[in-house]
Amino acid sequence: MKWEDFRRSDNVEDRRGGGGFGGGGGMRRGGLGIGGLIVVGLLAWATGINPALLIGGAEILFGGGGGESQQTSAPSGTQGAPNDQLGKFAATVLAQTEDVWTPIFQQMGKTYDKPGMVLFSGYTRSDCGAAQSAMGPFYCPLDQKVYLDLSFFQEMKTRFRAPGDFAAAYVIAHEVGHHVENQIGLLGQVQQRQRQASKSEANALSVRVELMADCLAGVWAYHANAQWRILEEGDVEEALNAASAIGDDRLQKQAQGFSVPDSFTHGSSAQRTQWFTRGLKTGDMKQCNTFQGAI
Repeated sequence: MKWEDFRRSDNVEDRRGGGGFGGGGGMRRGGLGIGGLIVVGLLAWATGINPALLIGGAEILFGGGGGESQQTSAPSGTQGAPNDQLGKFAATVLAQTEDVWTPIFQQMGKTYDKPGMVLFSGYTRSDCGAAQSAMGPFYCPLDQKVYLDLSFFQEMKTRFRAPGDFAAAYVIAHEVGHHVENQIGLLGQVQQRQRQASKSEANALSVRVELMADCLAGVWAYHANAQWRILEEGDVEEALNAASAIGDDRLQKQAQGFSVPDSFTHGSSAQRTQWFTRGLKTGDMKQCNTFQGAI
């Protein structure tokens, strides 16, 4: 993926090295314990969104029982594009999402409010609650920021066997896809429906949210390549490999030897690759409506 010569976004807050909250990385092992955090990490990354947003966490989002997490303000970091290689990469991909989604929203007669990105190490705080490395990247609609521990890209290579810079760019574009969903009012509507739904129905809604974000990541890739020719040989395969690696069916089979479709919260490997490919081939946001018909 070509990215070094393009502009970097200033909508980045770098909290790495600042301790984050409660002594930084040492907080990772509290609460659930190592085994529980591994499970949470797999599921949270696989959904691509803070689990408090959609399932089981409405009390955090809507003011009921947030506890200490709502009483302590988030730490501040250095504002602006970082100077290290991975930080530059993340800021460049974020800038490209800004430059893709701004005109698309203008064509719809809307204004695209650019999301922020928080880079952290170990542990920090978002308006949606705690942010831990073990949770993987996520988007918080309450502060409209993407939270990312850049060490996750190394985990993609080792744990998920999904290396490559375009695979990493897909991760960021997927989270920004949730911001797009939030901007058009979709996330709030889904949350309302989930509060009135059964667990399996809520899971099914979550799957549609996630597949739509995959498709929107593909839309970004289509327009970014059309404008800046960012794609190199093997890049698309990297992204498809990443999308497939975090399918519900594959993760569940790795964890327990079998899959339970009713418990899926983000879609199968085949569905994730299918919807990313749809966005990549068409570049059309209208083709990403996963809430219409079968998926």
